[in-house]
Amino acid sequence: MTKSVNLLLVVAVALIDADNRVLIAQRPKHKQLGGLWEFPGGKLDPGERPEAALIRELDEELGITVKEACLAPLTFASHAYEDFHLLMPLYVCRRWEGQVMPREGQELAWVRATKLRDYPMPPADLPLIPPLIELLM
Repeated sequence: MTKSVNLLLVVAVALIDADNRVLIAQRPKHKQLGGLWEFPGGKLDPGERPEAALIRELDEELGITVKEACLAPLTFASHAYEDFHLLMPLYVCRRWEGQVMPREGQELAWVRATKLRDYPMPPADLPLIPPLIELLM
């Protein structure tokens, strides 16, 4: 019999600019996995669809407006942490309205997909890199 585990569903996006660079954000030092770099996104509210959560999170975190039609699912990560299991779909977005701004004081970086491994990331984000490299080559 397998042990019951808390499943945490979070959604992430690879924002891709006109130069084919991907936006990553550094987690605040005081948060879990603080200081590591990740794709923008966040937890779903109860009853919230992944696309709606992304649209909300991108407005809150980066001050940009994204239309649902501009979000394309690319891949997902499934990762067992010690006290929960993370399931994280990754979407790709190439079009948004507004200027990307760090609204929560986080550091931001526009990075070539092939350079993403140069930034320390949470273990769950690492399997998302190869599909991005393949997409942007």
